[in-house]
Amino acid sequence: MTDELLSAKREKYPVNKGIGRPVEFKGLKAQYLFLFAGGLLAAFILFVILYMAGVSQWVCIGLGVTAASAVVWLTFRLNAKYGQHGLMKLGAARMRPRYLLHRRRVSHLLRRKKKGGKA
Repeated sequence: MTDELLSAKREKYPVNKGIGRPVEFKGLKAQYLFLFAGGLLAAFILFVILYMAGVSQWVCIGLGVTAASAVVWLTFRLNAKYGQHGLMKLGAARMRPRYLLHRRRVSHLLRRKKKGGKA
């Protein structure tokens, strides 16, 4: 292939910007690509299951389009709000306890220790 053709392909489908940088496609970065693809796959599977169950064709199409639109909107919204590593940070913050319990009396915590080793 010629250099012009290769550069035209790279400009048409910009998937990766370089070595060591995260995968990016149309503004979606890293884990959001997986959420996007998984969500669209789930919407398609929902459409197929409903259609095979005998639900009206127009109801299936309406639900499929609505679900796919919701996935696209939510994925781009999360990407804009939290950024590349934001969902992992959010999950880590939820795993952290809100407060720590310490079962000693406050007077023991405030008392100074003597140099002899006993409080």
